[in-house]
Amino acid sequence: MSWQSENIRAAATYLRERIAAGDSAPRAKAIYEGLLDVLDPTRRATRVQREMAAASKASAAAAIKAERERRAAERRRTDRRKVNLGSPTGVERRRGERRTGRDRRNR
Repeated sequence: MSWQSENIRAAATYLRERIAAGDSAPRAKAIYEGLLDVLDPTRRATRVQREMAAASKASAAAAIKAERERRAAERRRTDRRKVNLGSPTGVERRRGERRTGRDRRNR
């Protein structure tokens, strides 16, 4: 083992002890993770792949939400109740005026 890796391992051990003692600074955790990545390059590749998968999943969820919102906005724009399409059968059932002109309640 070379002197560089020994120094990196010692620094990582020191940071691990500080984090265990209650130093919850994000910077300390990031430096600790970075030192471990230097010691084990496959660990970094795995971490990057996991982060990209999580980002891709979040992106897909955001795209689905945006598509739903777009469709909802389109439905609001072209509301079927605002357009008179006529009778569904094509033939009107009622003939003529329904009210005769006089009030039917007062005969």
